[in-house]
Amino acid sequence: MLSRATERFQPYALAVLRVAIAFMFIQHGLQKFGFFEGRMREFPDLLWFAAVIEVAGSPFIALGLFTRPVAFLLCGQMAVAFFRSHLPAGFWPILNRGEPAFLFCFIYLFIFFAGPGKWSLDRWLEGKLGKRWWM
Repeated sequence: MLSRATERFQPYALAVLRVAIAFMFIQHGLQKFGFFEGRMREFPDLLWFAAVIEVAGSPFIALGLFTRPVAFLLCGQMAVAFFRSHLPAGFWPILNRGEPAFLFCFIYLFIFFAGPGKWSLDRWLEGKLGKRWWM
């Protein structure tokens, strides 16, 4: 009974997760540009490119526009961040300070497979222009 009651809210919960994760993720990108007590990264530093991807990708995720390809890109970015910056400091994410990168990676992987949810521009454009409008 509880399963059926919660299943109907799943597309909405996915949309809320998508917006919440984008809200958190853009802050990481902005921090690399000197906001939120962060340190300004300059071109061509690798973290400058990471900041550009984070700041540019987050609004797409929040709005649900090009959700799957952007989520795939952000998932990959977080995997690279984890393996390059955190894993050399040890295996356990809680000890190598890589738990945000680890969680972002798997949340974006989930969004890639699950899609944008009910409230998204992808869903709206799909209704207006037809299935897979962006391919």
